[in-house]
Amino acid sequence: MEHQKSFYVPDILQKRADLTPDRIALHSASTLKDLTYAQWNSIVNRTANFLVSLGVRHGDRVAVYATNSFEYLDVWMACGKIGAILQNMNWRLTVAELTDLLIDAQPKLLFYSDEFMEQVASLRGKVTSITHFIGIYRCANAADLCLDERDNHPDTLTYRPDIHPDDPWVICYTGGTTGLPKGAILTHGNMTWNAVNTVMSWGLDQDDVAILNAPMFHTGGLNVFTLPLIHVGGKSIVCKAFDAGQVFDLIHHKGVTVYFGVPTMFIVMQAHPFWDSADFSKLKIVISGGAPCPMPVFEKFWEKGVDFKTGYGLTEAGPNTFWLPRNDVRRKPGAVGKPLLHIDVRVVDGDGHECPPNVAGELHIRGPHVTTGYWNNPEATAKTIVDGWLHTGDLAIRDEEGYYTIVGRLKDMIISGGENIYPAEVESAMHAHPAIAEAALIGIPDTKWGEVGVAVCVLKPGASLSEEHLQTFLKDRLAKYKIPKRVIFVDELPKTGAGKIDKKVLVAKYARLQVGEVG
Repeated sequence: MEHQKSFYVPDILQKRADLTPDRIALHSASTLKDLTYAQWNSIVNRTANFLVSLGVRHGDRVAVYATNSFEYLDVWMACGKIGAILQNMNWRLTVAELTDLLIDAQPKLLFYSDEFMEQVASLRGKVTSITHFIGIYRCANAADLCLDERDNHPDTLTYRPDIHPDDPWVICYTGGTTGLPKGAILTHGNMTWNAVNTVMSWGLDQDDVAILNAPMFHTGGLNVFTLPLIHVGGKSIVCKAFDAGQVFDLIHHKGVTVYFGVPTMFIVMQAHPFWDSADFSKLKIVISGGAPCPMPVFEKFWEKGVDFKTGYGLTEAGPNTFWLPRNDVRRKPGAVGKPLLHIDVRVVDGDGHECPPNVAGELHIRGPHVTTGYWNNPEATAKTIVDGWLHTGDLAIRDEEGYYTIVGRLKDMIISGGENIYPAEVESAMHAHPAIAEAALIGIPDTKWGEVGVAVCVLKPGASLSEEHLQTFLKDRLAKYKIPKRVIFVDELPKTGAGKIDKKVLVAKYARLQVGEVG
């Protein structure tokens, strides 16, 4: 007898509303409005019924081109209830780039916030799959719908399809080195297991309060704390975007207990006038992710008694993959820790053999939080997921005690005269100089050494620093071959949509430096 295919995926928000209806789910940093889980679930049910009234069904895509808000979360949760797929658009992209992604996913609807009315006007007519443009607050065109029309719909679901754990919930696009970004498919199962792993391994509970100011077009905004806190009944404080002053205010006044950010955000916070007087005593987790974090950032938090640590994840896996226990934060500086409960990892060399302790190799991950593949891209899927293992493209080291440290991107590693240079290590050393605000190391071709390192640095306001001074400073901290052969000072470094330094732009700009210019 054939076994019936398991299809059950619970309505997570409905379940949470049933279990803890009166607990606060969301707080708006701008309007100061609170929503209980019962209130939020009712709003999301009306949103889901609105989508269904516009022809959205199981498997259809719904694009959102907006900054963070309650309404953005409503659409995401509504898609989950009816089996639709959220396409969360990176609002830092150009109209041409957005058009390509929309054509790739073919969404039926596009929601937008006020900031992007001009861009939406340019998108009209370019994506034939879109049947309705919907303003979250105001409409850019008389023919557009407005989200408040959901209020005309009931707050109990009218459409309940069977949803399987392998059904996509989000298409989250990752930056590519060439061509169209890849759309990582995050299924209901992927996102649920990430939440389960996080709650069970990081120790989240219903009293936890997180700041949601990472952009929701990034997996960090959706999955580091937001969905795990829904699972456990905690609270998210929704912010339109990152603002350092606002972060300090929320930590001081709103009972924040957990906070996630990318290194750039923490660097900005430490340069803010509120840093010296800030009280972090209520925070049990402060974690960096998305890019290597310079060691001086750790040390400044540690001086204030905060067990600041770095995490590791990527869009294709979770993103939460490791945990470093509190007692190991200072004992294992810079390590990401050990794999979470339902996750397996390994470090392999170029021949696919596992590396011995303290030897760098590519990190591979497997587990139920790993993407099933890329949207409309079977070739990239087959290259990235091999025999159940996700090939991350990241370099890691496992020490004798089983703790993992991420040392850089495989493609970013610089091989100079046969020696491996890991940019994260050099960047961390540069950040120790008091004049450096931000720093990036890239490799450029060299006829003698094959490649050499070039540093691109931003100075703190009012600071001065010469190339020779920085190179001399690094001599006591790095082997000679790791010291940048050239230092370039700029006013700002290019950033990706997720707030990470965009090294592709730097490489494109400086790759043609001549040997004589580098020395």
